[in-house]
Amino acid sequence: MSSVMGEQIRLTIFGESHGPSIGVVMDGLPAGIELDLEAIEKEMKRRAPGTSKLATPRKESDSFIIESGFFNGKTTGMALCARIPNSNAHSKDYSKMKEIMRPGHGDYAGYVKFHGCNDYRGGGSFSGRLTAPLVFAGAVAKQLLAKEGVFIGAHVASLAGIRDQKFNPLGEDPETFRALAGEILPVLDPAVREPMAAQVTAAQKDKDSVGGTIECMAVGLPVGLGEPYFDSVESRLSHALFSVPAVKGIAFGDGFVLGTMRGSEANDPMAYRDGKVVCTTNHNGGVTGGITNGMSLLFTVVIKPTPSIGKTQHTVNVVTGENTTLEVTGRHDPCILPRAVPVIEAVTAWTLLDLQLVAQRR
Repeated sequence: MSSVMGEQIRLTIFGESHGPSIGVVMDGLPAGIELDLEAIEKEMKRRAPGTSKLATPRKESDSFIIESGFFNGKTTGMALCARIPNSNAHSKDYSKMKEIMRPGHGDYAGYVKFHGCNDYRGGGSFSGRLTAPLVFAGAVAKQLLAKEGVFIGAHVASLAGIRDQKFNPLGEDPETFRALAGEILPVLDPAVREPMAAQVTAAQKDKDSVGGTIECMAVGLPVGLGEPYFDSVESRLSHALFSVPAVKGIAFGDGFVLGTMRGSEANDPMAYRDGKVVCTTNHNGGVTGGITNGMSLLFTVVIKPTPSIGKTQHTVNVVTGENTTLEVTGRHDPCILPRAVPVIEAVTAWTLLDLQLVAQRR
């Protein structure tokens, strides 16, 4: 099982959903970087469960303990290691999952791949609980990127078919990102917040769940991040973002709509403004040839409905070899979108920081 990723910064996550703790190790951070721990705590609380009626009632503070790599307010150059204790796991809710596979989860694939040795409680290493360490890493990365004038934000672009307005593809003010980060259900158009929340509540009452999309933007990026082909910005981001449970698709810029356009429509015209080359449109999402072109990086990810639902579903018992049915019990998000927004931002921030440090090294 691979739990390590990155080139200049090697990111390792560890732990399982119902184990003693989960955590992250960031190896390769320069020494002497000041970190605002309160800012990291705020990012962690955005993702933490039990903070809203729209989320799982499992209450985890997502408080972290820095074990190494930080002293007197600065990084030391040693690997930065943070541990996040699990304090509210109800493992008895998963007693049936040792034999009965949950539809839509990694239970069956994990059972076969790891010969039945995988930790099935709460999904084990397949759980969205493992996104908490990613948020820690992203919160650190955000602070470093901000010093370079790079800012990242995201919002719920759609939920159960209800659509929010889109980011301005030419860029948004960082203050817009800060305002979104303060919302439980971050949307640009306040008028859609209540209808979206109503869809989540309705699905929850029906023992079901809903999904949607998240739009993410990074502003202030330099020209030239990424490498053609295998280390393109799109491929590096996609690799990292598909590590987030529930992400099932990604589209940069206008995405699949580009396939309906002519080249004259899809191309982004260029011009000099104040001595700087800019594009007057941003259909390509700030990336051409696999490399950032100085425009805002813009992409959308698809988040599938939470697979843990209370409705009766057909499945199998892998021990008895019989067909059976299952009603998932326990505490689960009827919609993962609100808590996934800071995760998408975090993974984006960490990936962009790694790309930027690689570029500076060369």
